[in-house]
Amino acid sequence: MSWGTELWDQFDNLEKHTQWGIDILEKYIKFVKERTEIELSYAKQLRNLSKKYQPKKNSKEEEEYKYTSCKAFISTLNEMNDYAGQHEVISENMASQIIVDLARYVQELKQERKSNFHDGRKAQQHIETCWKQLESSKRRFERDCKEADRAQQYFEKMDADINVTKADVEKARQQAQIRHQMAEDSKADYSSILQKFNHEQHEYYHTHIPNIFQKIQEMEERRIVRIGESMKTYAEVDRQVIPIIGKCLDGIVKAAESIDQKNDSQLVIEAYKSGFEPPGDIEFEDYTQPMKRTVSDNSLSNSRGEGKPDLKFGGKSKGKLWPFIKKNKGATPEDFSNLPPEQRRKKLQQKVDELNKEIQKEMDQRDAITKMKDVYLKNPQMGDPASLDHKLAEVSQNIEKLRLETQKFEAWLAEVEGRLPARSEQARRQSGLYDSQNPPTVNNCAQDRESPDGSYTEEQSQESEVKVLATDFDDEFDDEEPLPAIGTCKALYTFEGQNEGTISVIEGETLYVIEEDKGDGWTRIRRNEDEEGYVPTSYVEVCLDKNAKGAKTYI
Repeated sequence: MSWGTELWDQFDNLEKHTQWGIDILEKYIKFVKERTEIELSYAKQLRNLSKKYQPKKNSKEEEEYKYTSCKAFISTLNEMNDYAGQHEVISENMASQIIVDLARYVQELKQERKSNFHDGRKAQQHIETCWKQLESSKRRFERDCKEADRAQQYFEKMDADINVTKADVEKARQQAQIRHQMAEDSKADYSSILQKFNHEQHEYYHTHIPNIFQKIQEMEERRIVRIGESMKTYAEVDRQVIPIIGKCLDGIVKAAESIDQKNDSQLVIEAYKSGFEPPGDIEFEDYTQPMKRTVSDNSLSNSRGEGKPDLKFGGKSKGKLWPFIKKNKGATPEDFSNLPPEQRRKKLQQKVDELNKEIQKEMDQRDAITKMKDVYLKNPQMGDPASLDHKLAEVSQNIEKLRLETQKFEAWLAEVEGRLPARSEQARRQSGLYDSQNPPTVNNCAQDRESPDGSYTEEQSQESEVKVLATDFDDEFDDEEPLPAIGTCKALYTFEGQNEGTISVIEGETLYVIEEDKGDGWTRIRRNEDEEGYVPTSYVEVCLDKNAKGAKTYI
C-alpha cells in the first residue's frame, strides 16, 4: 500500500489532505490549551472558595471552630486547596508535555510538507516542459510533411505540363527535394524527442512521483502517530494526579470520621456552663396570718439578701431569678465580674495563661540581651555593652509589670475558685487536666489555690530571678555529645574569630548550622567534629533543614 503507486495522479488531493491533517493537529493543540485554561480557572475558583470559608483570625468565628465538626470542615477546606493544586499540575503538565511539543512539531511538519510538494511541483513542471517540446516537434514534423507533399505534387504537375520550360520543371524538382529533406529532419527530431519524453514520463510516474508521495505518506503517518501519542499523554497527565486526588478525598473522609458528637456536646457545656445551682422550691407564704410576712429561707431572693456570693450580680438582680437576669451591655469589667462563676473562672485562667506566656517571652528577650552584652564585653569591636543597659532595664520593668498583673488576676481567680465549692468532682478533674496541659511559665504564680477544706491559700515562689552568667556563652561548647546539624550556611564575608567561643570563616565557605540565631545576632556553626563556634548572623546565609529537629523554616 503506497501512495506513489495507488495515488500517482492525485497530487492536488494529497496536497489538500495533508493541509487538512495539519489543521486537525492545530485544532487539537487549541483544544488542549483551552483545557489547561479551564483547569487553571477551576483551581483558582476552588482556592478562592476554600479561602472564602476559612475562619478569620482573631474573630468570634475562629473560636467556634473548636468543635470537631468545624475542625472537620477546616480539614475539608485544606484538602480542597490541595485538590486545586492537582488541577494546576494538570494544566502545567499538559502545557509542557503536549502544547509546547506539538507546536514545535507543527512547524517542522509544515516545513517538511512544503519541501515535499515543492519537489513534486518541480517534477511536474519538468514533465510538462518535455510534453510541450514533444508537441512542438510533432507539429513541426506534421507541417514539414504537408509542405513536402505539396511540393511533390507541384513538381509532378509542372513535369506533366508540356508548356512549362525545362528550367521551371528543374526548379520545382529541387524545391520538392528540399521539402522532402526538411520532412525527414523533422521526423528524426520528433522521434528523438518522443523517445526522450517517454523516458522522462516513465521516470516521473515510476520513480520521482512514487518517491515524493512516499515521503508525504510517511510524513502523514508520523503526524497520525504523534497525535495518538499526545492523546495518550493527555490521559496519562490526568492519571498521574488521581492517587493524590484520592488522598485528598481520603483526608476529607478521615476528617468526617473524626467528628465526635459527644465531645462537641461537652464543649457546649464548657462554653456556656454558669456554675450556678438550680434554684430550690419556693415555699408557700400564708397571707391569711395577721403577722409580718416572712420569706422562705430557700427562696432565691432571700439567699441574695444574705449575701451569698454564688448568686450575686452587682446587687441589681435582687428579687429576680438568675436565669432571667439581663446581661450588662456596658464595657466588660477587667475582672470579668459580669460573667457567671464558671465562665468567669475560665476567662481569668485564660488571662493568667496569656500573661505567663508574655512573661516568658520577655524573659527570653532579657536572656538574649544579656548574652549579647556578654559577647560585647568579650568583643568590644562588636558593640558597646553599655548601649544594652537601657533595653535590659526596660525589659526587666516589663517583666515586673506583667508579674504584678498576673498576681492580680490570680487573686481574682482564687476568689472565684473559692466561691465554687459545689463544683463536681468531674469538673475539678477537668480543671486539673487543663492546668496540667497549660502549666504556668513564671515561677512566682500562685500554686495550690484550694486547700483540702476548699479555702484559698497562696504560696509565693521563693525562687529568685535567673541571672545569665558570662560563662554561659562558653559553657555551651562543653557538651559531651555534639549537637546535630539543623542546616547549612554559606559565608558571605571573611570573619576572623579571634575571641574564645568564635570560629573563623572564609568568604564562600559552606559549613553546618547546629544552633540558629536566638535574637542575639550570633549563629552557632560547625566545620568538622573538632571545629565549631559562633559567627555573626549577618556574615552568613543560612538555610535550615525543615526536617531537622528544631528547624522551622528556610531563611
